[in-house]
Amino acid sequence: MDNKHLKMFLALADTLHFAQASELCHVSPSTLSRNIQQLEQQLSVSLFERDNRTVTLTREGELFVQYAKSSLAQWDVFKHSLENDGDDLLGEISIYCSVTASHSFLHEILARYRQQFPKVEIKLHTGDVVQSLPRVLNEQEDMAIAARPDVLPANLAFQTIGVTSLVFIAPTERCEVQAQVDSGQFQWNDLPLIVPEQGITRKRLDKWFKQKSIKPNIYSEVAGNEAIVSMVSLGFGVGVVPKIVLDNSPLKDSVRIMNVTPALAPFEVVICCLKKRLKNPLLHSLWQVSKEEIDN
Repeated sequence: MDNKHLKMFLALADTLHFAQASELCHVSPSTLSRNIQQLEQQLSVSLFERDNRTVTLTREGELFVQYAKSSLAQWDVFKHSLENDGDDLLGEISIYCSVTASHSFLHEILARYRQQFPKVEIKLHTGDVVQSLPRVLNEQEDMAIAARPDVLPANLAFQTIGVTSLVFIAPTERCEVQAQVDSGQFQWNDLPLIVPEQGITRKRLDKWFKQKSIKPNIYSEVAGNEAIVSMVSLGFGVGVVPKIVLDNSPLKDSVRIMNVTPALAPFEVVICCLKKRLKNPLLHSLWQVSKEEIDN
């Protein structure tokens, strides 16, 4: 098996969709399917369970994901060890972050990196920030921008690239929720709340309510801070989001920050990767450029 086979396998393992994976690999679905079948024949195991609607990894497939990523990473280290000129770095780096982080933090880092290493390809995946750390820990991504957890995984390297406060937001348009907030006499037990399903913000919020002996009226649990801003702007309830999300939201004029005390504890925004992966020249170069951008 060669690197091309491994990359096709990882694309399918990531997307679990033949059409999407084949598009990422610039091959036809039939070519992708044939390559996966060849891998399975060489290994004498099934890597995927397939039916007419879904594709899922088998236990053997999950194990092979780790092997494929490790093999490709070692190949990159070896290939670049033969090169003397650091400006000629070649290869690709996958990065995961929220849409807000891509605008607020990653843009400047990548602009600097692009100038120094124009031949390195960046693959950017965006989604809920809650998935940032798991995707790096599972080696689905090389690096990610995340909210720094209260307890740091020992195998991850972190660099702080910013700090953001957490703010309560309410709709500005006239609605029942807006009237409740403006009255100044609302009860948290009655006010509908739009909250994140999980993550740092949810932990901060749960702790805040517990300290105030409040049983919150949770209207909806949402994945993604941008979706919380949207639902609040429509008058479904009040929410809590990092201020940096609000500052970058196209709906920021449709919501307003509530004056709530005591304020929720802020959190650090970090760029992270597995410590063992920093030996890879590609990741090390981006790590150094990130540090330069932060120091400036």
